[in-house]
Amino acid sequence: MALSVGKRIRRDRMLYLMFLLPALYFIIFHYIPIWGARLAFQEFNFFGANRWVRLENFRILFSSPVFGRVFLNTVIISFMKLIFNFPAPIILALLLLEIRNGRFRKIVQSLVYLPHFLSWVVIAGIFISMLSLKDGLVNQLLERFGVAPVAFLTSHRHIRWVLVFSEMWRSVGWDSILYVAAILEIPEELYDAAAIDGCGRFQKMTKITLPAIFPTMITVFILNLGFFMNAGFDQVFNLMNDSVISVVDIIDTYVYRVGLIQGEFSLGTAAGLFKGVIGLALIYGTHRTSKKLTGEGLW
Repeated sequence: MALSVGKRIRRDRMLYLMFLLPALYFIIFHYIPIWGARLAFQEFNFFGANRWVRLENFRILFSSPVFGRVFLNTVIISFMKLIFNFPAPIILALLLLEIRNGRFRKIVQSLVYLPHFLSWVVIAGIFISMLSLKDGLVNQLLERFGVAPVAFLTSHRHIRWVLVFSEMWRSVGWDSILYVAAILEIPEELYDAAAIDGCGRFQKMTKITLPAIFPTMITVFILNLGFFMNAGFDQVFNLMNDSVISVVDIIDTYVYRVGLIQGEFSLGTAAGLFKGVIGLALIYGTHRTSKKLTGEGLW
């Protein structure tokens, strides 16, 4: 006999209590602020009612050459991060599980997970110190090998790669946890049968491991595309300087500068809403495409 709703709630009350705090977090900090998005269609007034201007803020936004530049920078930096940082945790997970010594594997995992818990202020300080033109460790090593010092942090050619590599250094270990868990769920009997058939490690990886974790890879890829327009405010803000602002200024730093520094709250909200709509479209479009091509998607 099916239980009534009230009885199910009483039976599973501890689960509902555990769910309460995360639900409140999303309601307070994610859903309620959505109401503020209406400011993108208004002219903000400190001392009176806001005036509805419909799409005027978006017209100003899209006609600005500065926004065109920051949009292009956001797309380029996010694309570079996606191309290089998406496969990195998969490769790391495969390598970690090739370590046969369990104690040594745990030590390595702890070391690669550690950067995730450092703030971008700390990480920026580390990279600025290491990549300094005069006394940075990297340039000292280059000089030892007869290579001229490189201005990594002030060079238009190199600064985007600094962003990509520093993001990879911080996130690759933590992001690999999901893939390690997915690989450990693969039945060991499959590997034993493959070994009997004469498969080596590489064949086991390509024929068993990667196909088994493919649904996980698709899900993570779609979610990453949802954050495609988030090129990393904290990272860029702490590593950006006047010499390279033209190539690393992104939508988030533009919103910060226009909305909070210059007080153009309506224009900043319009830029943020535009970024959110692009992210939603990317998630839905990628999900539909993946569903048609592979049968795997978010739902």
